[in-house]
Amino acid sequence: MEAIIDITNAIVLILNYIIVPGLSYGSQLALGALGITIIFGILRFANFAHGDTMAFGTMVTILVTWWLQSKGVSLGPLPTALLALPVGIVFTIGIMVATDKLVYKHYRRHKSAPVTFMIASMGVMFMMNGIVRFIIGPNDQRFLDGERFIVRARDFKVSTGLSEGLSIKVSQGLTIVIAVLLVLALFWFLQRTRTGKAMRAYSDNEDLALLSGVDPDRVVLVTWILAGILATIAGTLYGLDKSFKPFTYLQLLLPMFAAAIVGGIGNPIGAILGGYVIAFSEVMVTYAYKKVFIYLLPSSLEPSGLMQLLSTDYKFAVSFIILVLVLLVKPTGILKGKVI
Repeated sequence: MEAIIDITNAIVLILNYIIVPGLSYGSQLALGALGITIIFGILRFANFAHGDTMAFGTMVTILVTWWLQSKGVSLGPLPTALLALPVGIVFTIGIMVATDKLVYKHYRRHKSAPVTFMIASMGVMFMMNGIVRFIIGPNDQRFLDGERFIVRARDFKVSTGLSEGLSIKVSQGLTIVIAVLLVLALFWFLQRTRTGKAMRAYSDNEDLALLSGVDPDRVVLVTWILAGILATIAGTLYGLDKSFKPFTYLQLLLPMFAAAIVGGIGNPIGAILGGYVIAFSEVMVTYAYKKVFIYLLPSSLEPSGLMQLLSTDYKFAVSFIILVLVLLVKPTGILKGKVI
């Protein structure tokens, strides 16, 4: 009986520190990678400004959230940020469409090489980063309100009698549920609607799509709208789950690009798969397994060290290593890239 309890405690530890955080973080990376992969698949360039676009959308959402909170508006147990999210989405779409008109449209008209678009997106990245830092500042900003936990560790211990407690945050539950609903809605849009089919045709063969009557300006506009929605929601969910800091969103660019490339850049299903691969790799490699092995091994074999492969300070290095390995072994990614 004691052995079963020890195994159960070990399972709870893994759920608490690997499975639940991995699913939540993976959902955030998957949504971010989806935005990157849609832009690459349709507009055919790597958008390095996507991380700071997430930061911009989250910043607007935070400012509106603070305003609502000052007026006494809330959603009870749910974060008030959910009410502010549509405003953040509208502003993000607006700045992305404006950026396209002022920057990217010029290069599309001149049939510029993809590397030119990439360099231009880096300029947009620095511009967006500067705007966000100027308006809201470079420091951590917290905007989560309402209930913090769906399941509390203390209550779990009392109800189960186990030594280890399972905690699931509201932000984690929201992230997973919203990500699933958003992905389902996106795939329905791409597969079932006329505009979605036009976007897939444009991605597959631009010249043939144009001959078939597809409006390129409409395809480009809808692409930026979808990317803006995904960026704002992903950024806000990440901010709710952790905290908001502009530089963090710049750092997120590496794992998001790694997720898109590992899954197969240009392939939405690949982006989702890559998001979870990167997230679970980071979480599993940086977790200290000492306590798990204490429950599973006899006392004579208990480890003395932390049993941690890498410090959490190096978690982004995991993304880089996986990215390099995939590019060396299978450059097209787990799934074949560039398929919308």
